Amino acid sequence: MAITLTPAAADRIRSYQSGTPGTLGLRFGVRKSGCTGFAYVVDMATAAGPDDVVFESAGVKVFVDAESLPQVDGTEIDFTSQGLNQQFVFRNPNVEDACGCGESFSTKADRAA
Repeated sequence: MAITLTPAAADRIRSYQSGTPGTLGLRFGVRKSGCTGFAYVVDMATAAGPDDVVFESAGVKVFVDAESLPQVDGTEIDFTSQGLNQQFVFRNPNVEDACGCGESFSTKADRAA
C-alpha cells in the first residue's frame, strides 16, 4: 500500500503547509460523486482520524481514511502548471472508468461490489 508524491506535488503541499499553521500534511480520499462513482477529495490535514492510514512521501505526510484506501491505493499525486492553469493530477492504477468530464471515476473493486 502506498500513496506517492512527485517532487512538484510535495513542493506545492509544503508551500500550503508553510502558509497554514497547524497542518500535519495532506488529506487525500474520495467521496461519492458524479455519474461514475467517486471524486477525489484533497485538503490539508489538521488532525489524524481514528481510521487514517498515514503515508510519507518526499517528506510529506499523506492521510487517507480507511474507507477511501481501496479506491486510491497506489496513486501517484503530481502537480502541474500550464500557463495560468495549475492543478493536482492523480495517476491512479485502480481507475477502470471515468466520466467524460473528468468529474468522477470508478474502480474494479466498485464494479465487483
